[in-house]
Amino acid sequence: MSTQRYQKGMDKLRELTVPDQTSPTGHMDICEGFKDVAPDLQRFVVEFAFGDIYARPGLDNKQKVLTTISALVAQGTPQIGMHVITGLNVGLKPVEIVGCIMHLIPYVGFPRALNALRVAQDVFAEQGVSVEDLGRFSA
Repeated sequence: MSTQRYQKGMDKLRELTVPDQTSPTGHMDICEGFKDVAPDLQRFVVEFAFGDIYARPGLDNKQKVLTTISALVAQGTPQIGMHVITGLNVGLKPVEIVGCIMHLIPYVGFPRALNALRVAQDVFAEQGVSVEDLGRFSA
């Protein structure tokens, strides 16, 4: 069973990422850096997070990634950037990602939203994308 779960997780990861020469999962860190202290962590992440949770029906990939970004913004965790890239990979527009973060302000507070916006801004610059149509939201 475990091998099937792992493969299902890797298949889902490949839907969400763009592989490159150094990694079959592109920008997505699936715990390679912890092999020396937690060699089974990668298997847990691939099988559970992606094989069991991300592969569940009910939401499309855009909705799943936007939900993930929301949770990470609320927690204030550094993985926000990795999932902003994932959002762009699955077709979220920068304005949707920014809109999501802005919508969270009343719930998570300005500091977490500002930190997340900085991360998103950096990712957009690195990826060469811009946020369009935000001017119409100005007061």
